[in-house]
Amino acid sequence: MAETMQFDLVSPERRLMQAEVTSVQIPGADGDMTAMPNHAPLITTLRPGILRVETTSGTEEFVVTGGFAELGEGVSVLAENALPMAEMTQETFNKLVQEAKEAYGKAKEVFENEPGPVDDAAKLLSDMVNIGGHIGLTADD
Repeated sequence: MAETMQFDLVSPERRLMQAEVTSVQIPGADGDMTAMPNHAPLITTLRPGILRVETTSGTEEFVVTGGFAELGEGVSVLAENALPMAEMTQETFNKLVQEAKEAYGKAKEVFENEPGPVDDAAKLLSDMVNIGGHIGLTADD
């Protein structure tokens, strides 16, 4: 039997998964990473992307839009927004992209002469659009 670790994925709306898993691929803000049993303790922020969870019976995939992950004896992911891949529809994707566009517009307005927050909002929008390419959906223009 493969070595496993405890995994929890929660969003503000619900607990999406709680299981013993063999690995978790995490879209970290500083790059993708794979957590496996006995991983060194670490906390990372998430960027929008696909969270892949390997269990002894298969792979589960979730779309996450941000949050953070804590790695240690197990992995806990607290997502700003998360959906199982099976629940991601074109309509849901369009809504997420629209929210990112609105955040970018607001950042440009509020932080007119401060590129940092505007760049962060532009990166968020870019990451959201790129998720669509990975899951076969396109953003409305």
